[in-house]
Amino acid sequence: MIAFCLLTCGLLAGPLALTAYAEGTASTFIAEGNLSKDGTLRVKQIITFTGAVPAELSQKFETREDLVGDRQYVQRLSDITATVEGADVQPTINSDDRFTTVAVPTNGSTEVVMSYTVTGAVVTTDSGTALRWGMLQGLSASVAEFSATVQIPTQFSYIKCTAGSPNSTVPCTFAAAGTEGAQVPTFRDGPRGEGEVVVIDIGFPPGGIASNEVIEYRWTVGRAFSAKPLPLALALGLLTLGGIALYGLHRRAGVDISPDGQISKVGEFVPTGAGQSEFRVVDDIRPGHVGTVADERVDPIDVTATLVDLAVRGHLVIIELPRDSEFARTDWDIRRVDGASDGLRPFEQQLLDGIAPPGGSVRVLELATRVQESIGEVQNALYDEMVSNGWYERRPDATRNRWTQLSLAALIISVVLTGVLAAFTTFGLVGLALIVVSLGMVFVAQEMPSRTAKGAALLGGLGALRSDLLSHPTNQMPRGHELQETSEVLPYAIVLGGADRWLDAMVASDVDEHPDSYDLSWYHGPENWHLSDLPDSMRNFVTTVSGSLFSR
Repeated sequence: MIAFCLLTCGLLAGPLALTAYAEGTASTFIAEGNLSKDGTLRVKQIITFTGAVPAELSQKFETREDLVGDRQYVQRLSDITATVEGADVQPTINSDDRFTTVAVPTNGSTEVVMSYTVTGAVVTTDSGTALRWGMLQGLSASVAEFSATVQIPTQFSYIKCTAGSPNSTVPCTFAAAGTEGAQVPTFRDGPRGEGEVVVIDIGFPPGGIASNEVIEYRWTVGRAFSAKPLPLALALGLLTLGGIALYGLHRRAGVDISPDGQISKVGEFVPTGAGQSEFRVVDDIRPGHVGTVADERVDPIDVTATLVDLAVRGHLVIIELPRDSEFARTDWDIRRVDGASDGLRPFEQQLLDGIAPPGGSVRVLELATRVQESIGEVQNALYDEMVSNGWYERRPDATRNRWTQLSLAALIISVVLTGVLAAFTTFGLVGLALIVVSLGMVFVAQEMPSRTAKGAALLGGLGALRSDLLSHPTNQMPRGHELQETSEVLPYAIVLGGADRWLDAMVASDVDEHPDSYDLSWYHGPENWHLSDLPDSMRNFVTTVSGSLFSR
């Protein structure tokens, strides 16, 4: 009776004791490792299926492990082979920056054997070295039972393993060695889901197993532009030295030579009687000279003032044309006087010839197309006179262009070098320092043209003349010649400032109500035009001509 009960219970319990595995589940995963003294690990893994077998089995090995400080451990897989039912098959291997994936066709076999060699898995620790490797990782099937052994050529100092999801810190089921039945490091765990890991960790004392770790650095902005002492010190040193060099360069090539207190007069108001004075130009210095010496550039306002000066001196007549309607644009006819051109400076002759032949004329609204080719020659002639008159040693535009080209080249090189340093080193700050110095050089390049002592003395004279133009009484011109004398002042006031007050002085000289269309020899207005309209007319003329002369 007892035997019958035992038999019955056995029959009933037997089916319940059978293990059932889901489709695509490996019943066992057996890994056999062999570690050499040089740190090379050779692994053979046997995966056995019970039940349905997937058409392909793949394993995704993580060959980069992030560390603190933008570092990474790097492992390399080699000698990857696979067999199915004892026959060799060709695995498919795909590698990217972080993973190596090995895919093996199962051909319906319930047993797949894969072998590989890994280097870089033995790392240096505070107490020696340690083998750290995921014996199970990235498998495309779940595993019911996992077991692994590692043959080691020397004594170990500790053994442990973790299991679960990647980066898990949960200990695996079993990890031991050196005891009866486990003379070599042995690890067991399971069940494990698809993609889960079992990572072994075997420590060795110094001199036991050689470390073959490979550490690479990940690129990050923080690392590329590291503020550690060495790159920071180099960057600050470059900024300091670059600043000193730029200062010295500016002092040497960009600062005017001292005139030793000398001031060259450009123009002055000379007394001609009680409460009367007239304006006289010194050494035939023209408004174009004044503007170019003042800011080292031939600006539109310099050429416009030259046009007005040529008109005042009798070489041109500016005729304001009546507007066709209230909202039409104002236009002027600039008519060249047919007469002698003695006393004209080369740049003035270039400008006159560019506007019209003797006796010819041009509309201001057509001026851009007329002088487009000659305006460059006007500028060149003015720059040449800066040198021939002894105000500059070299043409300011040529000096400025040369230094600008050098500084832009330095800036481009600095940007490229910064990119290289940031991409491959931690010295990106050094490149940024070079960029800052190059930008400083671009700025200094614009200040490079230095005046000679004679030019600096003339600049001082321009300051004195500007002060006179802004402060000298406008009602002291010789009686009966107010318009002509004030007209001679106007071109210089257009360049240096104070033009409005001298235009107002011309308006004040009009004491009748009759039209003044022809009261000025150099500026004629339309019918019913009065001197009171002159300020607005001249402001419009200066603005329009300045825009037209340098338009493209």
